[in-house]
Amino acid sequence: MLIRKADGSEMLKLWGYSGTDGLSPTASFFFGNISSGNAVFYTVDNEGELIGELYAFLDLPDKDFADGKNTAYLCAFRIRKEYRGRGLGSRLMTAALNDLKSAGFLTATIGVNDRRNKELYERMGFVKFIKTCYFDPCAMTSEMQPERDETGYILLAKEL
Repeated sequence: MLIRKADGSEMLKLWGYSGTDGLSPTASFFFGNISSGNAVFYTVDNEGELIGELYAFLDLPDKDFADGKNTAYLCAFRIRKEYRGRGLGSRLMTAALNDLKSAGFLTATIGVNDRRNKELYERMGFVKFIKTCYFDPCAMTSEMQPERDETGYILLAKEL
């Protein structure tokens, strides 16, 4: 298993797209940000098959999430179900955090809406509460505006 950076075309394939035609607004947002260098796509590669993903957005309109200089926002952190429990998620998160720190970022933020995820992220060091959020800065409506999250979630931070 290899932890590595991947490109936008690999993200599209992982998300079930064969090209850039017909992308959902969210897929278009992720692809555009990866392609422009404003987002980094980290993956777990199992002999050419991508089985995990984590994205770091470097700059977002809401600077509490990512400010382009000191703070980066992590999102869409997933390991395929059949590969969970092997430490791959921890390795993926550690690699992303180390890379962001090497790039000069001082803080990483992450959104949490589930008690189990909150416990996981707290164990990983995301212990500073930033705010409660009701919009997802990386999930886009058809008007390319952040999607409303009716239930809300919290934004946590970790010093790198």
